[in-house]
Amino acid sequence: MRYFNIAGPCNSERHYMIDAATRLQGVEELIDGDQYFVIHAARQSGKTTYLHDLAGRLNASGKYYALYCSLESVQGVVDPKDGIPAVISCLKDSFSSTDIPQGNKFAQAADLTDYISVLKAAISRFCKLLDKPLVILFDEADCLSEGALISFLRQLRNGYNSRSLSPFAHSVALVGMRNIRDYKAKIRPDSESLGSASPFNIVTESFTLKNFTREEIAQLYRQHTDDTGQVFEEDAIELVWEQTQGQPWLVNAIAREVIVKILHSDCTKPVTAELVNEAIQTIILTRPTHIDSLLERLKEDRVRSVIEPMILGEGFINKDSDDFLYTRDLGLIRVVNTRIEPANPIYAEVIIRKLSSNPQEELKDPKYPYQLPRYLKDGRIDMSYLMRDFQQFWHLNSAIWTNRLDYTEAAPHLVMMAFLQRVVNGGGQVIREMASGSGRLDLCLLYENRKYPIELKIRYGEKYLEKGLEQTARYMDLHCCSEGWMVVFDRRAAVKWEDKLYFKKETVDGKTITVVGV
Repeated sequence: MRYFNIAGPCNSERHYMIDAATRLQGVEELIDGDQYFVIHAARQSGKTTYLHDLAGRLNASGKYYALYCSLESVQGVVDPKDGIPAVISCLKDSFSSTDIPQGNKFAQAADLTDYISVLKAAISRFCKLLDKPLVILFDEADCLSEGALISFLRQLRNGYNSRSLSPFAHSVALVGMRNIRDYKAKIRPDSESLGSASPFNIVTESFTLKNFTREEIAQLYRQHTDDTGQVFEEDAIELVWEQTQGQPWLVNAIAREVIVKILHSDCTKPVTAELVNEAIQTIILTRPTHIDSLLERLKEDRVRSVIEPMILGEGFINKDSDDFLYTRDLGLIRVVNTRIEPANPIYAEVIIRKLSSNPQEELKDPKYPYQLPRYLKDGRIDMSYLMRDFQQFWHLNSAIWTNRLDYTEAAPHLVMMAFLQRVVNGGGQVIREMASGSGRLDLCLLYENRKYPIELKIRYGEKYLEKGLEQTARYMDLHCCSEGWMVVFDRRAAVKWEDKLYFKKETVDGKTITVVGV
C-alpha cells in the first residue's frame, strides 16, 4: 500500500504525491535554452522529489543526459582545497549510480591539487565524451560556504562563459533553501568584495516551489481514498488547508498522524475535522524533527530581526532586505496584504511556544499556583482575577525574564503568552494572531465554547490608549464578543510600578474593555 511520506523524496509507486512538475513551471524551457538557474524553497517542500522527477523526464526525453547530485555531504567545508575535491567526489558518486555513458570516467585523471580550476576542467573533459548535452542538478547547493562556495560558483561561471570554446554543462540548476542573493551574503563577510554582483551572475531565473493549493490537498487525500476507501471529510480538508496553508510536509504529516497513530490504520472510519485537530495538537506538542530544525533558526540574528517585530506588531521590516528574504525562504513567514505573518497557523503556534518555553517551564514550579481551576467561577474564567495575578507576576519577574529571553523587545508578550498557556493547558486553548504593522498582538482564550479576547500593546506615544481601544474593539467584533481586555506594557524606566499597575473599564461602541496596566 502507498502511504503519506514525511521523510525523504517521494516515489509515486510507494507514496501519495502531487506531481511536482505542476508546482514549478518554465524550468524545462530554460533547459532547452541552455540556461543556468536557481530553485529555492523551504525544507521538506518537495525540492528533491522534483529534481528526481525532472532528471528522469529529461533522460527519458532522449535529448539530454541529466544528473542529480546532492552536495549535502559538503556541509561545513569552507576551504576550497577541501571543498572542490569534495564536490568532485559527490559528482563521481552520482555518475556511478546512473546509466549515463562513460560515467566512470568522470574526473578520472583530475589533478585535485589544482582546486582553482579542476572542477571546470573535469566537467569540460567529460562533456567531450558525450553524444548529448549534459544537465546537472545540484541539490543542497547552499551547503557550500565561504571559499569553497566562491570557487565552486566561479568555476561554473567560467565554464558557462567559455562554452563556445570548450564543451561544458548545457544547463545547471543550483537548488537549496536559499536564493542566490543569500549565497552572495554568505560569501561577502565584512567589506570584502568579489568584484562583481555575484560569482554566479550568469543565473537566468530564480524559481521557488509553491505550497499545495487547497485543491491539491484534496487531490492528494483522494489518492488515499481511491486506494483504501477511507474518506477525508470536507471539513477536515478545510481545516488542514487553514492550518498549513498547503505546506507539503505538514499536509502529509497530519494525514499520517490521523491514519496511523490515531486510527491505527483502520480505514473503515472517516477522517474528520476533530481527528485533524487532534493530529495538529500532537504535532505542535511533539515538534518532530522537521519543525525542530526550523525552530533552531529562531536563534539567528537575521531571523530575530524579522520575527521579533512581527510578534510585537511594531516596527518596519524592509521586504527587500536580505534578512527578510532569508527568513521567508526558510519558510517561516509570508506576506499577506503587505503585512508579514507566520507562514501558517501551525508555525505561528510552535514559534511562540519555542520562544516562551523557558518561562512556561518555570511556571510549572509548585510555588506558582497559576492553573486553570484557580480562575474558574461558575464555569467561566474569572478574567479580573487572572489579570490581577499576571500584574503581580510581571511586577515581580519582568526584570528577570527580560534579561533571560533572547527576544528582549518581545519579552512582555512572550511571558504573557507563557502565563496564559500555563493557565489553559489541558482545559482550553490560546489563539494567537500576529503580523508586522498591526501595532499589537491579538490573543483569544477559548474555554467551554466561550471566548475571551485580549490585546497586548507596548505603550508608545500619547494616543496609545485611544488607538488600542479601537483595535481591541475591532478584534472583539471578529469574535462576536461584547467584553474584552487590553494589556498595556509600560516599559518606561522612570515610571514607578504603582503608577504602571492599574485596572480601568472603558466603553467603545457598547463594548466593555478592561484596560490592564503592567
